[in-house]
Amino acid sequence: MDRATFACSTAFYRDYNSSSQGAFCLPGGHVDFIEKVDSFTYSDFFRDYLIPNHPCIFSAKFTEDWGSRRNWVTWDGKPDFDHLLQKFGEAVVPVANCDVKEYNSNPKEKLPFKEYIKYWKEYIKNGYRSSRGCLYLKDWHLSRAFPEQDVYTTPVYFSSDWLNEYWDAVAVDDYRFVYMGPKGSWTPFHADVFRSYSWSANICGRKKWLLYPAGQEEYLKDRHGNLPFDVTSPNLQDRSVYPRYNQSQPPVEIVQEAGEIVFIPSGWHHQVYNLEDTISINHNWVNGCNVAIMWCFLQDELAAVQREINEWKDPIDDWHLQCQLIMKSCTGIDYKEFYNFLKIIAENRISVLEKGLDDEASAKNTPKAAISTLGMLHAVFDLKRTVKVLTSLSANEDFKKLDLTSLSPPPEVLLHHLKAAIDTALL
Repeated sequence: MDRATFACSTAFYRDYNSSSQGAFCLPGGHVDFIEKVDSFTYSDFFRDYLIPNHPCIFSAKFTEDWGSRRNWVTWDGKPDFDHLLQKFGEAVVPVANCDVKEYNSNPKEKLPFKEYIKYWKEYIKNGYRSSRGCLYLKDWHLSRAFPEQDVYTTPVYFSSDWLNEYWDAVAVDDYRFVYMGPKGSWTPFHADVFRSYSWSANICGRKKWLLYPAGQEEYLKDRHGNLPFDVTSPNLQDRSVYPRYNQSQPPVEIVQEAGEIVFIPSGWHHQVYNLEDTISINHNWVNGCNVAIMWCFLQDELAAVQREINEWKDPIDDWHLQCQLIMKSCTGIDYKEFYNFLKIIAENRISVLEKGLDDEASAKNTPKAAISTLGMLHAVFDLKRTVKVLTSLSANEDFKKLDLTSLSPPPEVLLHHLKAAIDTALL
């Protein structure tokens, strides 16, 4: 980080350290388009999009050196099926049927990748019709399955990625995906896991996005509090079913071209269509800018579970634990794992602040490499945001009712260590 950027970043982290995010209205639905790589810094992204929770689009120049853009696409901009089969033909992939609604989502199955490509070719040949429906390859953990492949490099703007940093550390999961689908495939209305940020880069093809700022989804719920499956359905006009729909803003609409990256802010609900045969790279991620939103989401999810099984509260001795188990089965995390999530993130940054950057920092795709790129001030910023959320978690009554003896270190010890590391770094 050069001296000018360092000074600029110092101001950003100081000015925004105590800021909070909230719903807002984009004037006229405008979304900024970032054209040039060399004139747009991480500090710009942090200030103008991460902290205020605004969407934006990055031009195709930001992805032009990716291996997937060179090798996965034919001369006329179509998916290169032969190359993909050669590299991934024996893989097994998750596929959703876009023509079927099942429990407010599309049902999924596992298919051999070569079978899916065969289907896709036939689907195109038959005028984008098939008795099997419109099948969409979604949520494929390709990077985890084929780490040796030259597919893409995560742009620096998205490198402060706590979700993947944590799940890589525990070697359980990740939130890096590849999507592939024919023209007409789509994803129903939703907000991303844990109310995370997401970024999505088109390797080829075009997408249409319908985005609703955080909070707008409240106007789209039916009388029972359920969100629509398809936000374009005429049924939303029925005020007896969707009584507040006429109070909602029109969606922000984005048409994403080949090579472009769309940044989706935390908590923004969206619906996405493939306007052409399309391949995309997608990440979900959380960092110091939106970890408080993740914590609020988890509290809301637990409260919903508690309401649902409240009638069983007295007969069940471990009712609070059962609520945690149900929440984890629905969301993928409970309060104790959320504590461990914060601990891993904090300890990585404390290690850097206390010991400095070692040889690991020069290696790609490591937490220390990201911290090295973004600088020590960013590590301090992360720790300050972690302290705020960890303080709230430690004081939470539902958290205190759990058996916390397995947590190491105990929350109060970790908090003390965090605050001491921050004080030392700022001396």
